Amino acid sequence: MTYLFNNPTKFADELIEGYVAAHRNQLRLVEGGVIRSHKAKPGQVVLVIGGGSGHYPAFGGFVGQGLAHGAALGNVFAAPSAQQICNVAQAVDAGGGILFCYGNYAGDVLNFNQAQERLRAMGIDVRTVVITDDIASAPLTEKNKRRGIAGTLPVFKAAAVAADTEKSLDEVFRIATDANDRVRTLGVAFSGCTLPGANKPLFEVATGMMEIGMGIHGEPGLYRINAPTADGLAEMLVNKLLAEIPSAILNPDAARIGVILNGLGTVKYEELFVVYRQVDRLLFERGLTIVQPVVGELITSFDMAGLSLTLFWINDELEQTWIAAADTPAFYRSNIAYSNIGTLEASSHRNKRSLETGSPNSQSAAAIVFLALKAASKVINEMSEELGRLDAIAGDGDHGIGMQRGITAAVAAAKEARVARTGVGTLLKAAGDAWSDRAGGTSGALWGIILHNLGDALGDKITPDASAVAVGIASALRDVINRGKAQLGDKTLVDVLHPFSAALTTTASQGLSIVDSWAIATDIANEAAQATKNLRPRIGRARPHAEQSLGTPDPGAISLALIIRAIEKTLNHL
Repeated sequence: MTYLFNNPTKFADELIEGYVAAHRNQLRLVEGGVIRSHKAKPGQVVLVIGGGSGHYPAFGGFVGQGLAHGAALGNVFAAPSAQQICNVAQAVDAGGGILFCYGNYAGDVLNFNQAQERLRAMGIDVRTVVITDDIASAPLTEKNKRRGIAGTLPVFKAAAVAADTEKSLDEVFRIATDANDRVRTLGVAFSGCTLPGANKPLFEVATGMMEIGMGIHGEPGLYRINAPTADGLAEMLVNKLLAEIPSAILNPDAARIGVILNGLGTVKYEELFVVYRQVDRLLFERGLTIVQPVVGELITSFDMAGLSLTLFWINDELEQTWIAAADTPAFYRSNIAYSNIGTLEASSHRNKRSLETGSPNSQSAAAIVFLALKAASKVINEMSEELGRLDAIAGDGDHGIGMQRGITAAVAAAKEARVARTGVGTLLKAAGDAWSDRAGGTSGALWGIILHNLGDALGDKITPDASAVAVGIASALRDVINRGKAQLGDKTLVDVLHPFSAALTTTASQGLSIVDSWAIATDIANEAAQATKNLRPRIGRARPHAEQSLGTPDPGAISLALIIRAIEKTLNHL
């Protein structure tokens, strides 16, 4: 929903006013829209774009050097009036003619056509290119009926570069038309958008579902499916767009393409990059050369959760317009020419530890530890959501995900160590390195410390006993306190590791086996983990929310206790 507004009927006017105030060095406000702050060269063609508000960066965000000379801006999701369009066009007219360029929507077509007639009656030469890139809105045989969405950017850019290089209006029109013929877009949504003052979205999509081919104003899509993974979505979009390779492309296997992955309002940049990673791979596998891709928000729909993928099949002429410099409030492309760009090969070895063969007895212990790590991984995966919930009460909510990443990496590293027939010490240290590397954060570092210290104590030669394990855990406790700076009572995993270590030391000194010693210490660890709900955090991100944390156990303490219990069950089944 839209949270910040005054009178919904004045929303568009106020946002435009604030937008220009934020970019006075680049823009000027005119009746009906915005224009470049610097006039075009006398006698050159100028580009006027436009559409409804609510789609920022489109359309006002694309006014500036290297893109449009002016944009007519209507009310929210409404076409600008013919008078607004005329006002903007007259403000930027440099005497060489005007190209109108906009998305194919009934209101925009009607008003831009009226404006074109009025301007022509004044003796101003005006041409129009209506953008039709949305493959979901009509079949290819009726391309002229298709809507214009994120594919507007490459068409705008082609027209603007041609105009600023002082090409004739005929040439600017030809180049923009060619760009429109070569651009295709498909969008998906996971939710609708809510307009200022409205109490519900324009359309709704059930949780776990995805609408394919919806419009940016709430127009319904083609159909709904179960929402795929990011990779699955990338594959679907790429396949559907590649099925529409323009007939102008004679050799699609050697084609060059511009790519736009556009967020529609709520999908975060981080999510877009996850999707783009697979888009890039798929296009590369098809033998396509990607030219300066764009990932970000280009044409949005308020808070719609969704995205679109645009492919722009380019030739030599259009490649120059696509890569040309631009400097607008919403789109920047440098004109710096980079040379001697090296290709860095991704390293798969990452300075791996030398995996030396361990003694037979140590290899046997390594096999047991590997089983214990797999059991720990199972329980962490089962409890990750709950760990995240506990962490979100007074923290950032990422503990479950971090633990999953760490333990998964640890198991994979331990598996490699088993294949290499290492001893238990090397296996534990390899697992600790992988955990620390993949999990990151505080918990990742601390688990790396714990496994490393235990690995050092057990080594690769001896047959581990309860005393060796107790020594390793005691060493881990000291190192965790020294590096993490947490003390007993601070509401961290130290509040479990401390009594757990003490119990192991005591039972080992009594001559108990590893199995019996670990079982006794496990019960103590579980009690200590639950007792952390009575503590106030005195360190870390939860400290400022100490009162909120009361009554809830520490997620780090709980995850440690869960792993200790999983190991105990593994030992009991040997």
